[in-house]
Amino acid sequence: MNIRSNKKTEVDKLVEIWYEVSLIAHDFIDKNYWKSQQTAMAEKYIPMSETYVVSNEKGIVGFLSMMDNYMAALFIDVRHQGGGYGKGLLNFIKRQRESIQLKVYKKNKKAVDFYLKNGFVIKEETLDEQTSEEEFLMEWEKS
Repeated sequence: MNIRSNKKTEVDKLVEIWYEVSLIAHDFIDKNYWKSQQTAMAEKYIPMSETYVVSNEKGIVGFLSMMDNYMAALFIDVRHQGGGYGKGLLNFIKRQRESIQLKVYKKNKKAVDFYLKNGFVIKEETLDEQTSEEEFLMEWEKS
């Protein structure tokens, strides 16, 4: 497992991973919403974030994007989930931060459980204005 900063030439691959995973993990949200966000991910969100990719011998399998201490994205290719890549990225960024916040959809139980298992706590429940879905604001603090 190799973790490094992303390159501008890799943005399309990251958007592809983000889109595929979003359709499956967020199947309770209309797929047209995710389709409509692809350009913004490629041209705005990923470029303005501090983004790290995780790869194996075959190539990039996932990424994590930070905005200061806010984790805006953590996505692992569906074919590589459960292989420790998400935990690897999370531990990588935890070594660089005193605290991390993120938002996760309440219905995305797999992700909620992953973050709880990795030391995050639920701070509050909010509503995502774009999707009208309930989400948790979660936080991790270095002990």
